[in-house]
Amino acid sequence: MLFMLFSNLSQAVGLPPLTHSLTPGETVREAPALRFRNLDDETVDLRDLRGKVVVVNFWATWCPPCRREMGSLEKLYWAVKDKNAEVLAVNIGEDIDTVFSFLGTVEPSPSFHMLFDYDAVSMDTWGVKGLPTTYIIGPDGRIAYKAVGGREFDHPEILRKVIDLTID
Repeated sequence: MLFMLFSNLSQAVGLPPLTHSLTPGETVREAPALRFRNLDDETVDLRDLRGKVVVVNFWATWCPPCRREMGSLEKLYWAVKDKNAEVLAVNIGEDIDTVFSFLGTVEPSPSFHMLFDYDAVSMDTWGVKGLPTTYIIGPDGRIAYKAVGGREFDHPEILRKVIDLTID
């Protein structure tokens, strides 16, 4: 509810809409290592997801576009989870209590993996210059698309690109 209020408020105060464009990735570049603990204190390793399309979103609760796109990431997850795809949201530098409190305001509430990079080490490894930044990794482990800034991940164009990767 609070998230929906925030979204409506951001439109009322004239914030620009989230976009739905993706930049083709460096298909020759394999995705860097990514291994962090999730909300359930389980380790999630990108290497274990090889063969799947993986959307990797770097974000923080203090970042307005990150907050705005979280609900659309959940909708994307539900649209592709049965198509050999995963969504990983990597929180940068915040504690579990802060993230858990924020997630209670998101509609629909995220059910994909929330990972914690407490020391922000992945930003250098992945070349993240600002938040949010999202990479879409193909089943071959290579970066297919990149997005810097907020996106509407449930937009038909993005859904189509992710689903097309699952078919290749």
